[in-house]
Amino acid sequence: MTIQIRKLDSGEAGFNNKLTALLAFEASTDEAIEGAVARILHDVKARGDAAVVEYTNRFDRRNEAGMAGFDIPQSELQAALDSLPAAQREALQVAAQRIRSFHERQKQELQGFSYTEPDGTVLGQRITPLDRVGIYVPGGKAAYPSSVLMNAIPAQVAGVAEIIMVVPAPDGVKNQMVLAAAAIAGVTRVITIGGAQAVGALAYGTDTIQAVDKIVGPGNAYVAAAKRRVFGTVGIDMIAGPSEILVLCDGTTDPDWVAMDLFSQAEHDELAQAIMLCPDAAYIARVEESIHKLLPTMPRHETIRTSMTDRGALVKVRDMDEACEIANAIAAEHLEISAENPQQWADKIRHAGAMFLGRFSSESLGDYCCGPNHVLPTSRTARFSSPLGVYDFQKRSSVIFVSEAGAQTLGKVAAELAYGEGLQAHARSAELRLKQQP
Repeated sequence: MTIQIRKLDSGEAGFNNKLTALLAFEASTDEAIEGAVARILHDVKARGDAAVVEYTNRFDRRNEAGMAGFDIPQSELQAALDSLPAAQREALQVAAQRIRSFHERQKQELQGFSYTEPDGTVLGQRITPLDRVGIYVPGGKAAYPSSVLMNAIPAQVAGVAEIIMVVPAPDGVKNQMVLAAAAIAGVTRVITIGGAQAVGALAYGTDTIQAVDKIVGPGNAYVAAAKRRVFGTVGIDMIAGPSEILVLCDGTTDPDWVAMDLFSQAEHDELAQAIMLCPDAAYIARVEESIHKLLPTMPRHETIRTSMTDRGALVKVRDMDEACEIANAIAAEHLEISAENPQQWADKIRHAGAMFLGRFSSESLGDYCCGPNHVLPTSRTARFSSPLGVYDFQKRSSVIFVSEAGAQTLGKVAAELAYGEGLQAHARSAELRLKQQP
């Protein structure tokens, strides 16, 4: 089994253009998918539950007479948790506890504030949770209990009162670990529906599903297209692109470890991206040998091979300083700094979804149980966006109490600016509160 891995050298002519081409990814818009999603959303908005039942029965090969047949009672969630093998149950509980602990600390940092000016005017900011959120969880062959924990626990920590989880159950098959994760995470309601019809039901509401304020969670192309279309009616977390890993290595880590770390993201799908930056040419050759050696041992070897052939690379850089510069340009979803003194290089990183420091910090630990969220910005959006967190389930309101004395000063300032903008009613509204009106 062979694999052709792209090798680049930052010192060669045209490197920047080659890197740009490697990183280029634009989610193609399939007109057929977009058209189908538009029709489904319109139908759900118009017919509500009836449309949701019809589409779910058709696409998931179900035979339910009404929405009640798709609901999973809390007792079934708890039963799923109780039925798991002890090792699985404990792993879920440990992961949940660590995720909750991390996000509780986020909440502590997200406090409102207020201050009082000398004239008695009080200004501040109040932070409140969203009322209701929807969590989309993939079903069928792709079952991710870790996604349940990562999406639901921050919402619960933020104080969201109602968390509605939708998860497709093709042929009526339900994944017990997903249900168990919902029980651990405190999900309010679980409904076995999926696809664009589930997104539409959450966004617009139906007779049996109250509209939510925000929809989070991964899904297929239909789900992504539906989330794009309902944005504005509700909030969404992000439109995630293919998974990415970037490894900065000084040549001191076991090359087998680095090869497997690259595989850990390449195995997601053929469009995933795995790149290594290293200043040591001999070490790069050793990592390449490990890749060839270990690839045949992977059950998903074909996916890994395609991913690394099409979008992967081993990159020779001048030094670790240059590696950090390139890493900031890439702004990867997952960044591993596998080096003797990782903090030295971490201080130079400005753009990354999550940073894994040191050779023992494999990205896979972050996917499941370290505690920080695994829902991360992809496709270079780490330049301006952040991991999913408690803050995504909260909103901020400005609080303004203007004293009578404060109105005398602020009223004149506001009126002057309002007249300058030609908005006389604004100006007069401020002036009416002045003790001596002009």
